[in-house]
Amino acid sequence: MGSALFALGASLGWGVGDFLGGVKSRVLTPLTVMAVSQPFGLLGLGIVVAARGRGPDGPEVAWACLAALLGTAGLAAFYRGLAAGTMSIVAPIAAAGAAVPVIWGVASGDKLHGLQALGILAAIGGGVIAALERHGDRTRVAAGVGWGVVAMLGFGGYFIPLHAAARHDWLWPAFLFRAASVTLVWTAVVALRRFPRGARPHLAALAAVGVLDTGGNALFAAASEHGLVSVVSVLASLYPVVTVLLARMVLGERLQRSQDVGVVVTLVGVVLITAGG
Repeated sequence: MGSALFALGASLGWGVGDFLGGVKSRVLTPLTVMAVSQPFGLLGLGIVVAARGRGPDGPEVAWACLAALLGTAGLAAFYRGLAAGTMSIVAPIAAAGAAVPVIWGVASGDKLHGLQALGILAAIGGGVIAALERHGDRTRVAAGVGWGVVAMLGFGGYFIPLHAAARHDWLWPAFLFRAASVTLVWTAVVALRRFPRGARPHLAALAAVGVLDTGGNALFAAASEHGLVSVVSVLASLYPVVTVLLARMVLGERLQRSQDVGVVVTLVGVVLITAGG
């Protein structure tokens, strides 16, 4: 029961954090949202690492840096998509990145289970349906979908090196991941000379984004340590549902009927992908 609660807590943290990050990306640049929010998560992890007083268990922890590159690119695209389009569409498409490590595993010799194959088809098919919207007698791709696809690839890709980094411990890989991510974001800030502006009134929400995202990672790691991965992965993969529900309740987002069906099919696909592992 404890591991299930941890996984649901991770899902809630990620879902609320994504919603807040998306909302703030509509009034601030996505780069500003990331530059201001992520150091709060890094600070929290740094305190925990210092309190434990133990170094990394092996050199494989360095894979977290590659995970940070992919994950940071995915998050930047995700915030751009949430700012430009409808959260109820972009969030499920990004969550379909759960299929990427499965496909990687199959390419490396793993066996593809029936539920996973069905989930991949559902996630792709549902994403296509959700992405298309009708205007009169014309059909076009909804705003933000392209960024959602980039986020899907980034989020899905980061799981592979992060898994390699966390074979013996989750805390140091999580800390190095966030440290590398903050470094990448602030390198971009300095290189592009786009220093955060106008963030002070939004500081509390941005701090919450950083803490919720990092807290979600920590809760998922704790759930994976104490429970069956096949169970906790399914529960944690429900985070887009939180984002979609908040977008509808708080922002009043509404989709066309066919897009609603596509969103549901995509979310079901994500659950099947993780359930089949």
